[in-house]
Amino acid sequence: MGDTFQSLLRLKKKSYQVCLQGKYLRWTEETQDLASRIGQSVCFPVTEIVCAQMGRVETLTPSFGPLAGVNQFTVFHVKRVKREKWILETLLFTAQNSELCHQWVEALQRKIQQYGGNRPRNLLVFINPIGGRGQARKVFQTQIAPLFELAGIKSTVIETTRANQARDHILEKNLQGLDGLLCVGGDGMFSELMHGLIGRTQKETGILENCADSALVPSSLRIGIIPAGSTDCICFATVGTNDPITSALHIIVGDTQPVDVCAVYHARTLLKYSVSLIGYGFYGDVLADSDQYRWMGPCRYNYSGFKMVLLNRSYEGAVEFQLAENPQSSPRDQTRCRTGCLVCSESSERLKEESEELKDKNLKHEDIHDSEWHTVEGTFVAVNITCMCSACSKSPDGLSPTAHLADGTADLILVKKCSMLQFLKHLIRHTNQKDQFDLPFVEVYRIKALKFTARKTVSIKKGFFGRLFSNQPPHSCWNCDGEILHYPSISIKVHCQLVNLFARGIEGGQSSSLFTC
Repeated sequence: MGDTFQSLLRLKKKSYQVCLQGKYLRWTEETQDLASRIGQSVCFPVTEIVCAQMGRVETLTPSFGPLAGVNQFTVFHVKRVKREKWILETLLFTAQNSELCHQWVEALQRKIQQYGGNRPRNLLVFINPIGGRGQARKVFQTQIAPLFELAGIKSTVIETTRANQARDHILEKNLQGLDGLLCVGGDGMFSELMHGLIGRTQKETGILENCADSALVPSSLRIGIIPAGSTDCICFATVGTNDPITSALHIIVGDTQPVDVCAVYHARTLLKYSVSLIGYGFYGDVLADSDQYRWMGPCRYNYSGFKMVLLNRSYEGAVEFQLAENPQSSPRDQTRCRTGCLVCSESSERLKEESEELKDKNLKHEDIHDSEWHTVEGTFVAVNITCMCSACSKSPDGLSPTAHLADGTADLILVKKCSMLQFLKHLIRHTNQKDQFDLPFVEVYRIKALKFTARKTVSIKKGFFGRLFSNQPPHSCWNCDGEILHYPSISIKVHCQLVNLFARGIEGGQSSSLFTC
């Protein structure tokens, strides 16, 4: 049949000339009026076809299968709806005979294998049954498992019963034959998978993970996120929505999105990895205070945030940092990291070149990236570092709207001592289109490494609120992707594209995978 396969088929009670050529499936309505055919040829990429099956398949249940129609076949494909949300759409084609249907199904499956070679076939799934609203198990069983079965993906499910169980399993158990790891939960569950995968990879390659000078190696396994937690910031920032079906479809079609990872050290000893927020001051205080209100659920963050705004604490410290070397991007350039981002693509090429240079000359990364350190000293309401925009439903553009997912940098945001109303103004700008950095007490830098030294003095708002919340420690703690780090003085190193996710970044306004040709 060559590279092109076509025939006359019926779809939704109309006749179409359907053509499978290259990477696209195209169909054009058959009509005698040539003028009306202009713009009526519709197509979508084979890479976004989930599968094709004989017969009429109407529902996704554990016993789904051909229900009727020997002269029919069903095509399941990705359809974009509002914003970044994806759904599974079915197209029921009718042919002249069953033999032609078989030929179409075989041709489509061959194209999927040809162009969808990065699709997973075997996943290890970790479910946090009590995280978020306690819906993770139900979400996976009713929404995700049927999709995986349809796509021919084998999934081995482990329901966690304790903290760090997923991390320990990844570190210790056999992962041979797996194509990826999947977490059904929130950012906390993702963090467990990330720590386990990074740690295992360094151990297998003989790299000292605990050494701040080590150049860490990425794993070939990807991590998928099915959002079902209290916070799903990482999923939102890499997919554009917190929708389980959308995330599952990104996994099924085999999308890959590398992300940068910040390694956090104290006294040159590894504490944690982070891909989202590392925050001292306000965000650290909010997390520490909210821990006593876990019975409130996700609302505890709003309550503790309100308390900390009223308290308006600030902390003395010294921030030392190395600026990023890429002159093509800055945290104030108003660009957005989207699917196919050129800045991140150039970073991928640069990373390959540097790896070759390291091998050829037996150098360390520090030898080819030794740049000067800059210092900012003062009193800060917040010191925030983020490897990505850290967007969420409440803050669609995130902490740093122009941060990139995979350029080897992080954005450092310094909020200096200010009044309660000034800081509130800064926070409100995270929820609208105004520039949260365009304030005299806010500074932002694009960096690749940082050292923070805390001072022991603390400034607490005087008056009623100061007396009400005066029982506070002399320094803050760090909020590292939703986990507390109690060491106030730390150092941070950005590792370029250390982890790969089943995602493609935020697409940025594409409304449909179907388009006229």
